[in-house]
Amino acid sequence: MHHLKSLLCLILLGLASPQFALKTQADWPSWRGIDDSGSVADGDYPEEISDQTIRWKTPLPGKGCSTPIVVNDTIYLTAPKDGNDSLLAMDWDGKIKWTTSFGAEVKGKHRNGSGSNASPVSDGDAIYVYFKSGTFAAVEPDGSIRWQTNIVERFGKDTLFWDHGTSPVLTDQNAVLARMHNGESWLAAFDKKTGKLAWKVARNYETPVECDHGYTSPLVIQHDGKQALLVWGAEHVTIHDATDGSTLLSCGGFNPESNKLWPAIAMPVIVDDVAVIAYGRNDRKLPLMFGIRLSGSGDVTASNHLWQRDDISTFVPSPIAYQGRVYMVRDRGEVECLDPATGKTIWSDALPKARSSYYASPLIANGILYAPREDGALFIASVKNDQFKLLSENELNEPVIGSPVPERGNVLIRGEKHLYCIQ
Repeated sequence: MHHLKSLLCLILLGLASPQFALKTQADWPSWRGIDDSGSVADGDYPEEISDQTIRWKTPLPGKGCSTPIVVNDTIYLTAPKDGNDSLLAMDWDGKIKWTTSFGAEVKGKHRNGSGSNASPVSDGDAIYVYFKSGTFAAVEPDGSIRWQTNIVERFGKDTLFWDHGTSPVLTDQNAVLARMHNGESWLAAFDKKTGKLAWKVARNYETPVECDHGYTSPLVIQHDGKQALLVWGAEHVTIHDATDGSTLLSCGGFNPESNKLWPAIAMPVIVDDVAVIAYGRNDRKLPLMFGIRLSGSGDVTASNHLWQRDDISTFVPSPIAYQGRVYMVRDRGEVECLDPATGKTIWSDALPKARSSYYASPLIANGILYAPREDGALFIASVKNDQFKLLSENELNEPVIGSPVPERGNVLIRGEKHLYCIQ
């Protein structure tokens, strides 16, 4: 995650790498956006869904729970087709340009899971995909396969209680995957051009049952002036050197009472030099949240915990970083705005109640909040000027697990059966 000061320095000094230049030109190249914030600061976005605002609605070939990405005027998303893991490319009219299929799909176990949970990621040069079957591949913009391997065949099956969740991420040189489960856990990097294993490092911690299960994706950040990877899971935040995977920083202390059945699901967000970690079981009224300073090296458990809260959190939907603040849509629709430096609530409100919960991570696009519920209700609200105002409640009439994507004043919503473009 490139902080503002680092960005300005890179631009002024003319030191931006070709990879960095590609990232700045890409539209929404990973599931939480270019800086993993889940937000975008400009543009004019829709306040309701209606016959007038639905630009198009494209049927999908099978059930997938991944989030689309947008790169160089093309929409990419993963889904099963004819029983096979597949990557679809769509144009801006919602027409499928091409489909690239791999091996047989391994279906999801959870009602809100699938074999296509992981979202694609792109650097503008290729699209990288991962599936529950273990297929990990790089695909050219024309749909041809650059390379393909199978993580399950190479490193064994995962032991996660539920369906895989982690998505690949990209450093300057490598495509990186994390596996956190009961067994050999690791972080591994594969050369983007060849698929050759560049490095693989163990990431094992003893935890209570299921607390070593992780569904989060790494974050690509700058740490002490160099590219690094932040990983959250197994009750630890770790930062790894992007060149060899070596551990630069480790922070524990996230489960002081040794509770069981606490997997890591919600992604961290970073504001300035503070990582906000949502943990605990908010779905069972056992929430925990932390603010962690990311400076220093080695084991910083004793020094880098800034704040902790045990009254609010989120279990599945990831928080948003937007204009220096952190926003959450919690599992039952409570909405919270926090100061990341102190953890204090700036304001709180709530979306209309229902029996269903929130699995998709919310989006903020220029002050407009988009929060899909698992039953297909999509709530749109304004969070401008420190005020919450519900703008519309919309029904898509199909489950929504993937997260909303903003692009050119449009919002893409991936339902179980269709991809919607709202203008």
